[in-house]
Amino acid sequence: MSHQVHIYTDGAAKGNPGPGGYGVVMEWVGKPYRKEFYEGFRHTTNNRMELLAVIVGLEKLKNPNTKVLVVSDSKYVVDSVDKKWVFGWEKKGFLGKKNPDLWKRFLLIYKKHQVDFKWIKGHNNHPQNERCDELAVMASTQQQLSVDKFYEKEDERLL
Repeated sequence: MSHQVHIYTDGAAKGNPGPGGYGVVMEWVGKPYRKEFYEGFRHTTNNRMELLAVIVGLEKLKNPNTKVLVVSDSKYVVDSVDKKWVFGWEKKGFLGKKNPDLWKRFLLIYKKHQVDFKWIKGHNNHPQNERCDELAVMASTQQQLSVDKFYEKEDERLL
């Protein structure tokens, strides 16, 4: 499959849970098109930010059925999809699974495109992954951080 778009993603959280953010770099293959996206949250986890980065990248696609390669250093995200765990979780209503809100959102957009995943080792001098990491860390340190409403609501239930 020749991919039309490459989406590079990364997430970060200080304290895990703690302030966090995601970074996304999107490139249109064979064209000088490149976009970057990021957002920071006041209280979240690294895995939530890793997954949210993928979701945001896919949600930015304007045309359905786009051939996409998502490149991530998150084994959590890549293995959950490539090993088809998330589809089993979906059948069981995500019972007992973390981040069900994001996995449901992911599946809605994932099913609209032709998506392949590639895992890469983080902090290994991959230019786009390093840029995503910079964006995620920068986003997590901004003055104005968004509220990860689902996570903070879940976190309050545990107190």
